[in-house]
Amino acid sequence: MITLPVSIIIPCYNEEEVIGETYTRVKAVMAAFKKYEIIFINDGSHDKTLEILTRLAKTDKTIRILSFSRNFGHQAAVTAGIRNASMDAAIIIDADLQDPPELFPEMVRIHLAEKANVVYGQRAKRKGETIFKKLSARLYYRILNRFSEVSMQIDTGDFRFIDRKVMDAFCQFSEKNKYIRGIISWVGFKQVPVLYTREPRFAGETKYPLRKMLHFAMTGLLYFTKKPLKLAMNLGILCILVGLALAVWTLILYFSDEFVVPGWSSQLITIVFFGGVQLFTIGVLGGYIGSIFDEVKNRPEYVIGEKINFPGSAKKQVRR
Repeated sequence: MITLPVSIIIPCYNEEEVIGETYTRVKAVMAAFKKYEIIFINDGSHDKTLEILTRLAKTDKTIRILSFSRNFGHQAAVTAGIRNASMDAAIIIDADLQDPPELFPEMVRIHLAEKANVVYGQRAKRKGETIFKKLSARLYYRILNRFSEVSMQIDTGDFRFIDRKVMDAFCQFSEKNKYIRGIISWVGFKQVPVLYTREPRFAGETKYPLRKMLHFAMTGLLYFTKKPLKLAMNLGILCILVGLALAVWTLILYFSDEFVVPGWSSQLITIVFFGGVQLFTIGVLGGYIGSIFDEVKNRPEYVIGEKINFPGSAKKQVRR
């Protein structure tokens, strides 16, 4: 019997096809724990996810439900789960069962044996994913780690065990557009991996299409490194040097017998090159300015429409 009290945090968005199986597998694993709670965050689902969770909560008081007023996103859902967790530690896992709940006891064992504050799931294999998805994910994590000002774990997601020290540190972050795996890396403490095989989704469709994945990737880059700004500046310097070199070359041709009237193609290439660099640097600056704009508005990160099975549950709660 595992005596460490643990909160299981499960964000959900339109997971009616899998949520029953998720509950069954998580509940079976938690039978080995003496004290626990299972926090489901309904991220504005418009299918029967909330209905199924509410029905389960009526017969199982270990279930806690946070229901958002609308869809605020996966990272906001995980944030709400951490902020409302009452146990000494938490385990974050998605509802799609790509990450195995059966790994919970091993995570706790590593935490106790190695005194690790974070035990993060590291994907040794990724089943059921396209070659493009695997290659792009592999490349992204390595680029992020190369550019980031702190060391980032590669081939990981939000599937991880965190103890109360990390949870309390995380709750001090007031930024709205969070990149949670990056924040947990940033806070430090002892962090240890556990290797596992990531399975295909049990049912349903991915909630992270290419558009959302690109947005999520940009959030990670913008919030954890200023190197793209330095890259933009270096590109500007490079363009100046190229321009000076072209000017010198033109003067040499002008005073030599080999001088010929420049063709339209060389001019066009030069204009396109410098124009592309300018647009790129403006885009980089725009990304950072947009992030600043989101933060200075200071809007709530999410709105909780309903709490179920929480002590003193109340409706229409706003979290800043």
